[in-house]
Amino acid sequence: MTPSPRPILLIEDDSELTSLMTDYFTQHGFQIEAVHDGRIGLARCLEGRHDLVILDVMLPVLDGFEVLRQIRKRSAVPVIMLTARVAQPDRVAGLNAGADDYLPKPFGPEELLARIRAVLRRAGHIDAAPSQTVEAGGLHLNPRAREAAYLGERLEITALEFDILEILVRAAGRTVTRDELAAALYQRPATPYERSLDVHISHLRKKLERDGHTPIRTIRGAGYQFAP
Repeated sequence: MTPSPRPILLIEDDSELTSLMTDYFTQHGFQIEAVHDGRIGLARCLEGRHDLVILDVMLPVLDGFEVLRQIRKRSAVPVIMLTARVAQPDRVAGLNAGADDYLPKPFGPEELLARIRAVLRRAGHIDAAPSQTVEAGGLHLNPRAREAAYLGERLEITALEFDILEILVRAAGRTVTRDELAAALYQRPATPYERSLDVHISHLRKKLERDGHTPIRTIRGAGYQFAP
């Protein structure tokens, strides 16, 4: 009896590479579902229907590192990251965020196939990656304990406020768009009339305000920024 193809989720925005990989891995006993942006990829992954995820770093809407961080909060599914960024800090960041393997582009399909098989052999022993403390501008976040402190004072924040704050702090100094936040939190784009994000941001601002100043800025027409 022929074994059923093992389902793999491929999150990659290069359509030509996606087509080539789908053809190759289908011939080797895998069923490939391909999506082309981080938001949709995160939503598909959290459905829990795949044995393994192949994740590109440079993606529209949500980049691969943020997709991986969101996956690891809720799933221990094996993840292999693909990237044209070959600097050692990028590889270390991917592995620390919970990737099971990290393959630089360009690569041969035979090498990726061997890595997929090796990761799947270990799949029964996978645990979520340990969370590291996130710090910026006097703010300390402990993702494992879900605790936050600002300038030495513990913050009383909700679970969703913690998630928003973690995304902003990890991107400190960069504007995070409403679509990025909605994709990470809700796995869908933000709607023009949706005010829930604004309400949560407003609550966070008040909790972080010291002497009339708060580190969370609204960038009009763009999104939000943690600017300590």
